[in-house]
Amino acid sequence: MNKSFAVLGMGKFGQRLAVDLYEAGADVLIADDDEEIINQMTNKATYAMVADLADPESIGQLGLSNMDVVIICMARHIESSIMCAMVAKEAGVSKVIAKASSKRMKDVLLKVGADEVYLFEEEAASRTARKLLSSDFIDYFDLSDDICIVDMHPKKEWVGKNLISLNLRGKYGINVVSINKGAGYTNMIDPNEPLTKDMDLLCVLSKKDASKLK
Repeated sequence: MNKSFAVLGMGKFGQRLAVDLYEAGADVLIADDDEEIINQMTNKATYAMVADLADPESIGQLGLSNMDVVIICMARHIESSIMCAMVAKEAGVSKVIAKASSKRMKDVLLKVGADEVYLFEEEAASRTARKLLSSDFIDYFDLSDDICIVDMHPKKEWVGKNLISLNLRGKYGINVVSINKGAGYTNMIDPNEPLTKDMDLLCVLSKKDASKLK
């Protein structure tokens, strides 16, 4: 029985990897949000699907539970990479491999469930070490000159309120991509559920907006 692979993200690396696996006799599912690229790759994979790889529902429709290995090839798209890693592990995929653009991104992807993460590009020049911007922060991941990921407890004034009423995206530019309620991170977020002080929130935001959380 042929081994099955899902290659998510059809940049140059993803395309080359998918073609090599397919030509070696593997069953290969490819997915990307660019319909034109998927149409060009149709004859170079077993299954070719257009999907929003930042949307957990769209990722869930790919049938990743049937794959032996899922390979995430979107090193420049942290939210999509996080979502794909979490959905794949929740679907029971035994091995999830991801491509990262920095050590920080590698740490985040391992944290949310990826089994192996590889740095195929050198990190940018070392940045000045940053102090955590708030006492609520558990960890801070400096991804680029503009974007960071913050692992944090809800601020005191957020406790007891839900994400809809807090409007964190509108007020702070915060995108909550995962919540840990004690059993590990999950992308299954109920926006109506009140936050508790023991929750961990994994958030993507700009560094400019992060300064508002001091």
